[in-house]
Amino acid sequence: MADQNALAPTDGDPPDHDTPDDRGELRGLLHAAVSAVGGVEREGQVRMAEAVAAAIEDGSHLLAQAGTGTGKSLGYLVPALAHGGRVVIATATLALQRQLVERDLPRTVDALHPRLRRRPEFATLKGRSNYLCLHRVHEGVPQDDPDLGSGLFDPFESASSQPSSKLGQDLLRLRDWADETESGDRDSLTPGVSDRAWSQVSVSARECLGAARCAYGPECFAEAARERARLAEVVVTNHALLAIDALEDAPVLPSHEVLIVDEAHELISRVTGVATGELTPGRVNRAVRLSAKLVNEQAADALQSAAESFERLLELALPGRLEPVPEDLGYALMALRDAARTVISALGATRDASVPDEDAVRRLALASVENVQEVAERITQGSEFDVVWFERHDRFGASLRVAPLSVSGLVREKVFSDRSVTLTSATLKLGGDFAGIGASLGLPPEGGGGEEGAPVWKGLDVGSPFEYRRQGILYVAKHLERPGRDGTRKDMLDELAELVEAAGGRTLGLFSSKRAAEAAATELRARLDVPVLLQGEETLGELIKRFAADEETCLFGSLSLWQGVDVPGAGCQLVVMDRIPFPRPDDPLATARQEAVEKAGGNGFMAVAATHAALLMAQGAGRLVRTTADRGVVAVLDPRLATARYGGYLRASMPDFWYTTDRNQVRRSLASIDATARSDRSKG
Repeated sequence: MADQNALAPTDGDPPDHDTPDDRGELRGLLHAAVSAVGGVEREGQVRMAEAVAAAIEDGSHLLAQAGTGTGKSLGYLVPALAHGGRVVIATATLALQRQLVERDLPRTVDALHPRLRRRPEFATLKGRSNYLCLHRVHEGVPQDDPDLGSGLFDPFESASSQPSSKLGQDLLRLRDWADETESGDRDSLTPGVSDRAWSQVSVSARECLGAARCAYGPECFAEAARERARLAEVVVTNHALLAIDALEDAPVLPSHEVLIVDEAHELISRVTGVATGELTPGRVNRAVRLSAKLVNEQAADALQSAAESFERLLELALPGRLEPVPEDLGYALMALRDAARTVISALGATRDASVPDEDAVRRLALASVENVQEVAERITQGSEFDVVWFERHDRFGASLRVAPLSVSGLVREKVFSDRSVTLTSATLKLGGDFAGIGASLGLPPEGGGGEEGAPVWKGLDVGSPFEYRRQGILYVAKHLERPGRDGTRKDMLDELAELVEAAGGRTLGLFSSKRAAEAAATELRARLDVPVLLQGEETLGELIKRFAADEETCLFGSLSLWQGVDVPGAGCQLVVMDRIPFPRPDDPLATARQEAVEKAGGNGFMAVAATHAALLMAQGAGRLVRTTADRGVVAVLDPRLATARYGGYLRASMPDFWYTTDRNQVRRSLASIDATARSDRSKG
């Protein structure tokens, strides 16, 4: 948190300051900041800082690829702080948010204070449901909530009794934490609690009573966070809130002149997630139960009847895209939409003071019914710009989903307007240039492309401090059979076992599916005498901790391991990808987007499937080299990377490792790396 003694502007706007435009002065600021955090100034970091400063100065946009170890956080923080206007920084991961707010920003502000002659304030802002709700903590979940008010708050009623369930223990700990925490931010609670426990002490923006009507409004953690953000010069938020700010009519972020999007390779998927609507029988039935006691019998019965019809249809639904929406489903959705509208009107027209905690109950009901009405209406409107599909999950059952065919136009209109935007990541160049990521963001060709009023942007690759060709090998198992859609790949498992044995463990296995990871873990546990951890058997954080602690341990998993695993040193010297991670052939949204590109005359496969795979492979390969001392191999057990026409595009998206298809050479290299690691360990 920023210095509380700093003077904040009373009108909510940061004061104007002279912006250092001299290159030498900017370099002096950067040097001071790097020294303060104990880092090493790098050429790429200097180039990035100068490019960010130039983009801010002329109001243009920058796409900056900065490899691991470049120090990109300071590369954008220093010019942003020197600018003097309000800056919003959006990140994708909690780890980076913490690094910025708890380490980089405090040290950078302290280092730059003497030179800037001011101490910029900074604050964190997240969605309302990320903050503890004091009304929920002190008043409990409204008893009319069928999912939350099920006696789960009984532990709160008796201080002398100790609940035996994990949920009850979490709730007691949350109650005690409410008296201690200054921020109420879920991410500051250590250790964390389950989503189910947190849902009982938090509310969404729709469920909130509002500061004026809530007895705890003056103490509200979410409102306090918004106020700090309103007064701060630098606001750190997440991609989801940035997406909500772009999608909603009412802004949720304070006005700002500069936007910096870190981990920008995640932005499109996060915007798509926020723009996706979902209906499930559980959500619809919850809306029915919440509203039943608050509206007249006729309105309640109509919603109940519509919910039953919808649930019957979903019981028979087969997964896949709905093009068009079947007639019977269309009628059921129209009935659901109309009944929900009636209930919403009734909820606004009737109030009953005799109902305990009536306002909170009504807000819950209204939020739930409004969600049902909005999604049902969106699907029945049948926009050509939406994709509708059924999905079935082993645990959660069937759901009906709707998502935008593309978010590029939305991002271009809402993100790249009235402010300078810098997007940065270690993986923005796909296939060797920025064209793919630029197109996904709705940007014209670099420089504006001559289109009147188009966003003007520049791409910059500041490189990496790592010597990838000396530190790593990219090995493609060209001799293996092409992977099919189903079935176990025996030759792949044989190759995997030989590679892991040569490496002495030390392997991060990145698999295209949960089933493939499980099959590989089962096979190698039977074949080899090295520990094999499997995603899903423990929390991801605990698995990564164990993987890093024991050099001979292997960690296998699927999608979430392709990004964010940071294990430098001898613990991760072999990264294996079982196959090129194209979207599933039956993925309705990816398939629809690919078809749309082809109808427009483009190459749908390259624009959608290959781009998706390139991004994941670039991120996955980046797990290998995390420091200048790291050595190892990235092994791709899919011959198409060497033989298919798109193989060169995918390889060009990955770090520039030394490339080979020679299996014997790779085994010798792994054995040598393993021997060196064992020797170093024995000396240590």
